[in-house]
Amino acid sequence: MSTNMGYLRSSFVLFLLAFVTYTYAATFEVRNNCPYTVWAASTPVGGGRRLDRGQTWTINAPPGTAMARIWGRTNCNFDGSGRGSCQTGDCGGVLQCTGWGKPPNTLAEYALNQFNNLDFWDISLVDGFNIPMTFAPTNPSGGKCHAIQCTANINGECPGSLRVPGGCNNPCTTFGGQQYCCTQGPCGPTELSKFFKKRCPDAYSYPQDDATSTFTCPSGSTNYRVVFCPNGVTGPNFPLEMPGSDGVAK
Repeated sequence: MSTNMGYLRSSFVLFLLAFVTYTYAATFEVRNNCPYTVWAASTPVGGGRRLDRGQTWTINAPPGTAMARIWGRTNCNFDGSGRGSCQTGDCGGVLQCTGWGKPPNTLAEYALNQFNNLDFWDISLVDGFNIPMTFAPTNPSGGKCHAIQCTANINGECPGSLRVPGGCNNPCTTFGGQQYCCTQGPCGPTELSKFFKKRCPDAYSYPQDDATSTFTCPSGSTNYRVVFCPNGVTGPNFPLEMPGSDGVAK
């Protein structure tokens, strides 16, 4: 009798813990509206998923998740074991990402349940741009908890010095140095970072672009949606190499 009661109590405690974890996890719905396949990537939770046009992927991120990124990879080709490569956003030649993607890639970044019980999140072009994106709370609550976007034709208008196949690279990767990489102390915007900021004022354009580019929502009560190509198109000059009907670059 006592053994059974102990088992029931333990089971009930585990159920409560699972319920609390589920309740306070944030759900990220990732949707591909692009007219081609996108191989979505997500770290440190999620890994990767092929998304044909109109498909979605749901990621459950536990509270406390930090330094997290969601991005899209383009013109990928993977074998049956999940090994291959992508033209943009590649993460070490695997479908299931465990590290960050290779620039250029448009980033949705977030950290859950941080200071003052807030989620911090943003769109970043610090690693360059490859796919238009919106990032939004599914239940906005005003203030800095509202939808943001970067949907300009950055690939088509990209300065020649930053233009690469499939995207628009970031100045740090292209030129290096403190002026563009901001690795040693304060730094300010450059003419190249201003190119990104003018077209996507919601997004980070250089590493210390915090004041206008960080957004917050209440932790534990907010879920999110990331949409690639929210308008269903990417601009007249993208992709620079069109994928075939199976979504694989030819």
